[in-house]
Amino acid sequence: MIDLEKDAAVPKNEDLHGIAELAERQVQAQEIVADLENTLALEKERLRKIQEEELPETMLSLGLKSFTLSDGNKLDVKTFYRGNISKNRTEEAHNWLRDHDHADLIKNDVICSYGKGEDHDALVLMGKLEEMNVDYENRKHVHASTLKAFVREQIEMGKELPLDLLGVHIGQRSEIRRQK
Repeated sequence: MIDLEKDAAVPKNEDLHGIAELAERQVQAQEIVADLENTLALEKERLRKIQEEELPETMLSLGLKSFTLSDGNKLDVKTFYRGNISKNRTEEAHNWLRDHDHADLIKNDVICSYGKGEDHDALVLMGKLEEMNVDYENRKHVHASTLKAFVREQIEMGKELPLDLLGVHIGQRSEIRRQK
């Protein structure tokens, strides 16, 4: 079926054939990309399992935190920290941070949309937005890197944290430093 605009010229058969071939190539390329993305995801998980579970567990069970490989590369097991505040616990986590004098970790983004030529209005302070009847979005969050650094700092200082509330994960990760 051909959907032509009213005044468009009728394409030749060879042109239509070329379009069909290009469409088929697009479908094939999309399938290849999807397969590669799936393979990449599987390989990333395989790497994570080796790096965060198998190698650290094996080395630590032997009492090793560092090891030099026969090729001169150095293998170390280091502690890592991760935090992830879930969307359904954001308010509770932010309240805990405020109650424990860590409110400075919370970013407060105020997002406004203006049309062309409204650059001057974009400079108006957030307190003026309601007076101007401008719709805006207010998003509060803790950046992942900030949370990670905070978690590491607090744990290394021996402070207690609500691990579940802040989505804290502490683990061991192997790192290989290649010799030049």
